Amino acid sequence: MMDSEAHEKRPPILTSSKQDISPHITNVGEMKHYLCGCCAAFNNVAITFPIQKVLFRQQLYGIKTRDAILQLRRDGFRNLYRGILPPLMQKTTTLALMFGLYEDLSCLLHKHVSAPEFATCGVAAVLAGTTEAIFTPLERVQTLLQDHKHHDKFTNTYQAFKALKCHGIGEYYRGLVPILFRNGLSNVLFFGLRGPIKEHLPTATTHSAHLVNDFICGGLLGAMLGFLFFPINVVKTRIQSQIGGEFQSFPKVFQKIWLERDRKLINLFRGAHLNYHRSLISWGIINATYEFLLKVI
Repeated sequence: MMDSEAHEKRPPILTSSKQDISPHITNVGEMKHYLCGCCAAFNNVAITFPIQKVLFRQQLYGIKTRDAILQLRRDGFRNLYRGILPPLMQKTTTLALMFGLYEDLSCLLHKHVSAPEFATCGVAAVLAGTTEAIFTPLERVQTLLQDHKHHDKFTNTYQAFKALKCHGIGEYYRGLVPILFRNGLSNVLFFGLRGPIKEHLPTATTHSAHLVNDFICGGLLGAMLGFLFFPINVVKTRIQSQIGGEFQSFPKVFQKIWLERDRKLINLFRGAHLNYHRSLISWGIINATYEFLLKVI
């Protein structure tokens, strides 16, 4: 997902700032949304990675926040940012594609397809999310590096990629199905709701007020979507923590986790409160940074 804010004068659904631009735009203008998405992702990962690591341990082992933090303390500060390279590579790339492709595809479909605006924007969001899934191997390696059970098998990103190589190309794409579902649907909701949400916030009259509104809009959307898709990420994490062996289907892994957690919905959402707050901060940072950079670049 995740996650760009509508300018004040943008339509509530189609948020592209390119729609009134001449076809003869410069290369810099064409790449602006990609660049802003990339920088916003870098800023976010650098700030929120330790929180994400606590959440990851809870998703994988179903433990409480305190126990996950104690695990990280035992691992030591040296290992706190262990595994940051894959999410840094993955997030900067996928968010660049998410924002850039959505803007480009929205404009393209709007010009060449006779369909309601919400439909073309929805298709653009799904296609952007599907394209992001190309980088599933980075998310896969991130999962392995953050799982302390694999600490003795490899110590860096290169070794983790190498360990998967002997199992074939399909091993890099474990967990692809939940990622496709999560990316597509979350993109549709994010790009479709960010405009209406911002319209209901107090009118901003200063640069700092605009920044606050962008943060609030992105944070609220990120927190909502993070909570909504939390069980999917729990299953995705379990699938991707395995190396080699049978490729188990999403329903099969979900059923296994459901039984392990005593068939209680509350146990399936263990860690969701931390994910809510992380997503609130994370997507607030992404949205605010993205919109700020759009204005200055």
